[in-house]
Amino acid sequence: MTVTQEVYPDAPALAAAIAERLTGRIALIQAEGRRPKVVLTGGTIAIDAYELIQSGLVDWTEVDFYWGDERFVPEGHADRNDQQARDAFLDRLGVPASSIHAMPAHGCDVSTAEAADQYAAALPSEPFDVTLLGVGPDGHVASLFPGFAQLHESERRAVEVFDSPKPPPVRISLTFPAINHSDAVWFIVAGEGKAEAVARALGNGTLEDTPARGAHGISETTWLLDESAASHL
Repeated sequence: MTVTQEVYPDAPALAAAIAERLTGRIALIQAEGRRPKVVLTGGTIAIDAYELIQSGLVDWTEVDFYWGDERFVPEGHADRNDQQARDAFLDRLGVPASSIHAMPAHGCDVSTAEAADQYAAALPSEPFDVTLLGVGPDGHVASLFPGFAQLHESERRAVEVFDSPKPPPVRISLTFPAINHSDAVWFIVAGEGKAEAVARALGNGTLEDTPARGAHGISETTWLLDESAASHL
């Protein structure tokens, strides 16, 4: 596995690079005759990148989309990562509902734990092609937060999360066994507020204080940063 870093001048340049890189990778996979499996993330830089994605090289209707975590709020709620992705590019590019593997929503008549287990059961057995991960100022990825027991989950591929340090408090998250079952993991990070967390993740941080250290791809781990996020490296 290789770990690489790419630094861009600012957030708009980073967003453009993410959109181009994801489009190019999916085009290569489709050229091989395979159906790509992509794990999306939320966050400002992710949404900025999604809004730049265009049709053309890629048949976006033939890509399966999953999520690294989700806020356990009702379907269609503005806080949901899947709704933000629909608004940014999935609906615009005509991605069918059958290709959008959203996490269960609040109101689905099962508990949060049961919802997490349902999502885990729906995940593919083969590796994801690309998993996108944002990184919080505290070093969290997906909804795996510093000091939380979910960091050490080794069996379940998706878990319920309560008392999230950032609202809303109830979430569902992939675990490291699921996240790391990906050919490529791309961290996408912008802003000075993330710089210390990036430095810990790539330096002397621990899993407990910087969960991003626990995520990696099978063959590729890439950090896509703007200059502000990379300023403490």
